[in-house]
Amino acid sequence: MKASTQFKKEHKADFGKERIEILYEDKDLIVIYKPEGMLSVPYPGSHARTALDTLEQIFRKRGTWSSNHRPLTVHRLDRETSGVMMFALNEVSQKRIMDTWHKMVTERLYRAVAENPKEGFLPLSGTIEDELAYNAYNIGFVPKAGDKPNNKALSQVKAAGKNQESSIYQRNLTVKNGEASFKTISARTHYKIIERGKNYTLFELSLDTGRKNQIRAHLASKGYPLAGDENYRAKTDPFFRLALHARTLEFDHPFTGEHLKFEIPEPKEWLDCVKNNTGNKEKPVWQTQKPSHSKQKDIYDEIKNQKNTKPTGKQLRSMDFIQRGKNHR
Repeated sequence: MKASTQFKKEHKADFGKERIEILYEDKDLIVIYKPEGMLSVPYPGSHARTALDTLEQIFRKRGTWSSNHRPLTVHRLDRETSGVMMFALNEVSQKRIMDTWHKMVTERLYRAVAENPKEGFLPLSGTIEDELAYNAYNIGFVPKAGDKPNNKALSQVKAAGKNQESSIYQRNLTVKNGEASFKTISARTHYKIIERGKNYTLFELSLDTGRKNQIRAHLASKGYPLAGDENYRAKTDPFFRLALHARTLEFDHPFTGEHLKFEIPEPKEWLDCVKNNTGNKEKPVWQTQKPSHSKQKDIYDEIKNQKNTKPTGKQLRSMDFIQRGKNHR
């Protein structure tokens, strides 16, 4: 178990017992608020509680669950992301929502608090269009020139073609000249800066593409890791959680055409933190377990330039998730 997860297990009052809130429901779809710390849907090998499981339990307790009336996935939020999300309630609705998602959804806004870079500040608004790749831990990142997957990736590519449950990492590998390489996918994130403070920036973001980890990877690639984001080299954890929130979901109902809007603001302390540099001042728990991201060398880049050299166990332990995923064995 990661140090940050262990910390939350010991200190988060509702760890593993997070509650959803139903915001809207009819015979075709349901809109909920998902808290941080809860998975949206299950993934292979996980037994953690999910928003999908919780909805199914609610329907069963009501006596309204059936094969023709049950929650079905149409989109997802990362586990540590809070906010508004939707589920279909029958297969016909699921297909229509997924087929018309970009047309029916008229507004989908996120708010995020990110650490400021030392230099190279982003303009007040703009679009990030860098393509994404995925490492062996299924974590998205913006690849740099020369980034290559591990030496077992070729067999992973072949395995992905035979396995319908292959990982995101496996599905996003390709073969060029007999060698495996990352297969990048398009990603487009629009951003607007709501408030820029001394150490943090509050962003509002919308997506043209809904890639896994898209906001986190895009902002981190520009020197703005989200506060509390262990996987993307954050140095601080002012809210004891990932500072990403799906604030607004606005759409035209896929069957009635009714225009619906659901909005739950991000915590008030996020703006206070950006303006006044408040929040938790202690070193993040994960940084007490290994060298600080701000001081560690990019060991992956250092190793890959050494011919016939494999990283030692000590070197691997001092890498972050992005680095280890690139060089995973």
